[in-house]
Amino acid sequence: MTHPPKSSAAPPQVGSALPTVPPQPGSPARPGPPPAPRRTAFAEGVERVRAAATTEPGRLRIIGAVLALLVVAFGAVTAWQTSERAAAADDVLHRSQPLSAGAAGIYRSLADANTAASSGFLAGGQETADSRDRYEKDIRAAAAGLVTAAANAEPGSPSEATVAKLNQLLPEYKGLIERARTYNRQGYPVGGAYLRYANEKMQNEMLPAAEDLYTTENQRLDADYGDATPYPWAAIALGVLALAALGWAQHRTYRRTNRVLNHGLVAATAATGVVLLWLVVGHTVARSGLDGSYDHGIRSLKALHDARIASLKARGNENLSLVARGAETVTVGGQTYDAYYYNFDKDMTVLGRGLTEADRLADDQAGTKPVKAAEGNMAVWKKRHTSARTEDENGNYQQALDMVIGGKGATGECFDSVDSNLARAIDHEQTEFQQAAGDGLDAMTGLTVGAAVLAVLGAAGAVAGIGRRLSEYR
Repeated sequence: MTHPPKSSAAPPQVGSALPTVPPQPGSPARPGPPPAPRRTAFAEGVERVRAAATTEPGRLRIIGAVLALLVVAFGAVTAWQTSERAAAADDVLHRSQPLSAGAAGIYRSLADANTAASSGFLAGGQETADSRDRYEKDIRAAAAGLVTAAANAEPGSPSEATVAKLNQLLPEYKGLIERARTYNRQGYPVGGAYLRYANEKMQNEMLPAAEDLYTTENQRLDADYGDATPYPWAAIALGVLALAALGWAQHRTYRRTNRVLNHGLVAATAATGVVLLWLVVGHTVARSGLDGSYDHGIRSLKALHDARIASLKARGNENLSLVARGAETVTVGGQTYDAYYYNFDKDMTVLGRGLTEADRLADDQAGTKPVKAAEGNMAVWKKRHTSARTEDENGNYQQALDMVIGGKGATGECFDSVDSNLARAIDHEQTEFQQAAGDGLDAMTGLTVGAAVLAVLGAAGAVAGIGRRLSEYR
């Protein structure tokens, strides 16, 4: 009988699992789990800061960094804002105001040259050397002023165009004056026509251009004042914030350690407090000086310059009224007037207003005295002019001429007194301006560098103070 072979393996069961069939080519693979998103450097940094903030040493490091950053930022902003204001104050004192005064000087020189030319013309062949020298001196002064204005004008600016225009018109005007003198010495009446034509060029083209230059330079001066005087609020706000943060840090240290003082934080607080106090007090003093230089310097100078220009124009019109002898008229309100006498009256009105304003703005006896003297000279001038005009209108030309360009008792004497007194007042107010503006600029001296140095020392003190606390955990 045959027996099956013995085996340890169990016979296969019906329905048992079949072996897994390997994936066939072309069949889709099962998707694996998605890779974790890569973290950014910023996220990792935030995580580190969060982790550090859970321990006291980590918190101290963060506090030290914030304190140092605040103190340095305060010093940087203070240095930046004070540097800008100091530069603007320096421009006020050494650039824009001298240029404004120079533009006024150009206007005055041109107007005075026109007056001197008409006075010399009235003298005829007996023109005095003083009259001729005054005219030449004024022309040279105007030319020198134009050179300075051209050197300081920005390319393409209105000032550059105005200076170029005046440089073109000045030789033309001189040529007309020389022709008028030549024909006048020869006794030809056409000399008067050339003088009137030169005066029209001066009054209608040159003086308006000079006034535009003066206005432009005044606008630049006002802009510099606007940049120099505002309070540095950003720096002040940062200084207050830095002091508050330092105070909080010291209070926190006291609560945790019962130690009243942390030397490093105290040093940082002291440095920050000094900078903030220096900033506020220094800028307040500087602002006061600059405001004083504007109120008692610039405004007074403007009133005096306007008054002096009005007196020069009035004198020129007074002379030309005798040159034209009624040839130029103007109709106002249906009534006809001699054009030069009419303009003289307007100029004297402007002169009176300017002297009144200058007297109101003068803040000391040295400034008031020459203005009062000019007002007295103006009153006498108006009386003498009325007498001379009466003689002229009555046909007494020679008597009128003697009362205008003669010696003692003539209107020319009054004009010279008005002009010299106004020159004295201008010199005084110019000195007042320079003193006040200089004091304002001096108040900001060293503030920029001092703020930067003290801010660095303050930040170092804050870091050292926090470092001292950190050393207790090592």
